Amino acid sequence: MKTIHITDLREMEEIIRKCSYCTLSLVDEEGNPYAVPMNFAYHEGTIYLHSGQTGSKVEMARRNPRVCINFCDGHELVYMHKQMACSYSMKSKSVICKGRVSFVDDMAEKRRLLDIFMRHYTDNECGYSEPAVRNVLIWAVQVEEMTCRSFGLRAREI
Repeated sequence: MKTIHITDLREMEEIIRKCSYCTLSLVDEEGNPYAVPMNFAYHEGTIYLHSGQTGSKVEMARRNPRVCINFCDGHELVYMHKQMACSYSMKSKSVICKGRVSFVDDMAEKRRLLDIFMRHYTDNECGYSEPAVRNVLIWAVQVEEMTCRSFGLRAREI
């Protein structure tokens, strides 16, 4: 099985758009890794996340805004030889993005970004109550580094 590096930005962005969630990785106060799945939106080189105003991950991001976000598309078990365990692999594509978190406070900007979130998940037009917009915390992660790999490919697929 082969792994290939994907460097085309459009292809990497297409993989991101196919995903229904991402995994956000932070570092806690003791220096331990912390990873959590989150809903997201991606727009013009920025990943947007949302959460409540408080909590462990918010505290971690405020203390250390450097984050890593993983997107993974496709999960197909493949093998070269049915009876050889080491020939099995999971066929998938993975994008890893690194950047810094900033938080969006402006109410109008929050509404605009919530529209981007909703377009990622549905074509339905949605409204937002004032308390919901006020109480949501929008995370903006400007992508500083993006890498991509395709795993579990047979030689003829490369």
